[in-house]
Formats: sequence, C-alpha cells, structure tokens
Amino acid sequence: MANVRVTRRVHWNSGHRLYRPDWTDEKNQEVFGACANPYGHGHNYEMDVTVAGAIDPETGYVLDLKVLKDLVEDRILSHLDHRNLNVEVPWLEGLNPTTENLVVAIWRRLEDHLPAGVVLERLVLWETPRNYVEYTGG
Repeated sequence: MANVRVTRRVHWNSGHRLYRPDWTDEKNQEVFGACANPYGHGHNYEMDVTVAGAIDPETGYVLDLKVLKDLVEDRILSHLDHRNLNVEVPWLEGLNPTTENLVVAIWRRLEDHLPAGVVLERLVLWETPRNYVEYTGG
C-alpha cells in the first residue's frame, strides 16, 4: 500500500517576549533586539502539520482531515490562540518561546496522539510570511 503524506494548515495569534531572566536587560536587548521588549510583541502564526501513513482501503484516507483538525485544535490551538506564550501556556513554562522551541514543544504535544498507523512527519511553523522553521522530530 502506498505511503502518503497529508497536510493541514492552521493559523493562530500569540504574543511573546524573547528573553532570558538570568541575563541583564542590556544583554537580552543585544541578543534578541526588539523581540526582548518587556511588553512583548505578537505574531500571526501559520503552521503546516504533515502526517503520513498508508491509505485505508475502506475510506481512501490516510487520516480523516477532520480528525487531524480536531486534534490540533484540542492539543495546540486552544492553548496558544490569543495567549501570551511566556505566561499563559503551562506546557511552555520555563521555555524561551522562540519559533524553534515552540515547534519542538508542539511536536511533543502531537506525536503520541495520532491513530495507529499514522505518524507525524513534519511541522512547518511560520512566524512571519518570511520566517519559518521546520521540524521532523528527533
């Protein structure tokens, strides 16, 4: 049976501040620039969630996209949308919410919650229309 990839794109808005509390304000400003603003800043995130598996001969699906949509809504979007990533998301506590750290944390929240035979293959997280990160596990 063919192994096929299926992708769902999602969108949310979040605010965050990039900084390390063990650094001075000057050091945070030097390393993170405007992203270290004490009042934070926001992004309109886009993310592609790609899963892979065999096509079910009964349904013709690898995974019903409604199932993927609901999983991402429950495990990710309901926690991140219109939230401050530094203070309102318990599973990001203690993490500097860079896009790189965020994509790994999202992966960990999704990877073990897919139906049998379906694997999380790739996440592409867009912080801006020009900046994105990719993660494939590991």
